[in-house]
Amino acid sequence: MRRLVISAIAAAALLTATAACGSSDEGGSAGSDGGTTKIKVGAIPIVDVAPLHLGIQKGFFSEQGLEVEVVNTTGGAAAVPGVVSGEFDFAFGNLVSLIVARAQKLPLKAVAEGNSSTGQQGKDFGGIVVPKDSPITGAAQLAGETVAVNNLKNIGDTTVRASIRKAGGDPTGVKFVELPFPDMPAAVANKRVDAAWIVEPFFTVAQNQGAKVIASNFVDTAPNLTIAAYFTTERTVQQKADLTKRFTAAIEKSLAYAQEHPDEARAVLPSYAKIDPAVAEKMTLPAWSGQINRDSVQTLADLMLTDGLITEKVDVGALLP
Repeated sequence: MRRLVISAIAAAALLTATAACGSSDEGGSAGSDGGTTKIKVGAIPIVDVAPLHLGIQKGFFSEQGLEVEVVNTTGGAAAVPGVVSGEFDFAFGNLVSLIVARAQKLPLKAVAEGNSSTGQQGKDFGGIVVPKDSPITGAAQLAGETVAVNNLKNIGDTTVRASIRKAGGDPTGVKFVELPFPDMPAAVANKRVDAAWIVEPFFTVAQNQGAKVIASNFVDTAPNLTIAAYFTTERTVQQKADLTKRFTAAIEKSLAYAQEHPDEARAVLPSYAKIDPAVAEKMTLPAWSGQINRDSVQTLADLMLTDGLITEKVDVGALLP
């Protein structure tokens, strides 16, 4: 049902795209003012987008003549139609959401990496946790259990299933329940769920409360898995090639800077996200390699087909830069 709702929202956004993009071609949210182009970027207020905020702070976007307004979103269900309708010029979204949208014939195009797994088992910025006294010690034992994810039919349950398969278990009997990340540590501690897929900073919060990490699902899914990307529409890429080039240059410089200066990436977090400074100092940051691992994205798309999130094979080449 949730997938059908998202599909309907996205389709409605597509129907209004022509009118919305018409004004954008004359300026709109990307209108010029004294040589500076104003743009809106949709982004979830989470750790993953630290490079975007750090890049704005360091002046990497102004170097490209861009004045950025970051508009907080709740996830792909808002970011995708926001970009298609012209509300956002660019947005941050996880690749499962983008692949689903592309499978629905929405004309999206990734322009840069958003973030990636660290690729290190037990040392990633998220994972599957269980209560401290749980008898579950590995992903294979999740068969028949209740696992919390932030959104159903998305990157959480897709990669948790991959972990279960890799461990030799059967993911078909897992019961996934939707729960916001901030509520997951308490849900695990109070045993309202058998396990949870959780990311930073809540991943560290849960461990501080005694939760045990039993698997690094991103690492299990593919080596150096690309999790998310900054994206726009094919129309913007084609008709606003210079704008796309400038945004891409700025975000890629921001990604590289954040990767090379993790302390500054941590320091920018309180400016846009509610994160305890003590947790921010301790938690594991995502990787910001600046490169989209195309093989890992195709692996995601293939898993989505296996799990029924999409109905036919998707060649991710049309989505990726």
